[in-house]
Amino acid sequence: MSVLEGAIIYSNLLVLLAIGLTMTYITTGVPNFAQGSFAVFGSYLALTLLRFYGIHPYLSIPIALIFGGVLGLVVYIGVLKPLISRGAQIVILMIATLAVDLILLGIMGAYSDYLGMVTKKSATRFIFTPYDFPVGFLSGIFVVSVLVIALILFGLYLLLYKTKFGVAMRASMENPDLAEIMGVNVETTRTVSWILSAGLAATAGVLLPFRQEIVPMTGGIIIVSIFASSIVGGLGSIFGALLGGYIVGMSESFVTFNLSEVFGPSVLVYSRVISLVVLVIMLILAPRGIVSIKWRRIKWLASFSS
Repeated sequence: MSVLEGAIIYSNLLVLLAIGLTMTYITTGVPNFAQGSFAVFGSYLALTLLRFYGIHPYLSIPIALIFGGVLGLVVYIGVLKPLISRGAQIVILMIATLAVDLILLGIMGAYSDYLGMVTKKSATRFIFTPYDFPVGFLSGIFVVSVLVIALILFGLYLLLYKTKFGVAMRASMENPDLAEIMGVNVETTRTVSWILSAGLAATAGVLLPFRQEIVPMTGGIIIVSIFASSIVGGLGSIFGALLGGYIVGMSESFVTFNLSEVFGPSVLVYSRVISLVVLVIMLILAPRGIVSIKWRRIKWLASFSS
């Protein structure tokens, strides 16, 4: 697999995760620290289907999308909605998602031990690369990740721009108070956003083991890159999450690879530092993300100065 191919695969997965994080932030104002664990939930679901039923991970994508959505629904209805109804501040809601993340980490850690004991194969660490196959001169994971991201983006476009519910959802994202006055059920849009967010994360989680080794704590590792993607693009914009995912994913992949060529493979462990560097630079130059930059003004200033 070439560096460019691997970078595109990783960026595609970050886009799915960042879009989900951005959707829940826009609708509920909550930075979801459990987004990475939602992805690992999808990874272990795919592993379970593979070990018990022989279902290839690629075929478990729609199953992960559904069960991930159910997980998001449970988290929102069971944890966040009661807190929001009691007027909890953003800090409390943020801590609640962190608590959910730790709970999921404990559950998946225990489940990985159980799954390993039952199947007689290690489940605390696993990877899906032996199950991948070439599609022409490309790897299967490259083709599948591109198809998945294309289908999901197209589906989101149809939902948000071609349906009445999508119009209501966008209205509640932009101005929930005004949308509620206009008769939009804001609570429903919040619930759907959490279902979609967790579903997208679980889908990304199915594909993630084709690129890297998965352990129960993987969610806590990749959450850095997920937040960086959303913030770099613009935490209040779904389109920004798309841009941020590719910017952070490409930066991590190419910069880390070039550094490893100079300093050795041990540098790969610190790839998330690249995400943080990109994040800091963006916060200095454009605190509201890349979508907030007035490109026309920059172009005008450049032409004026020349």
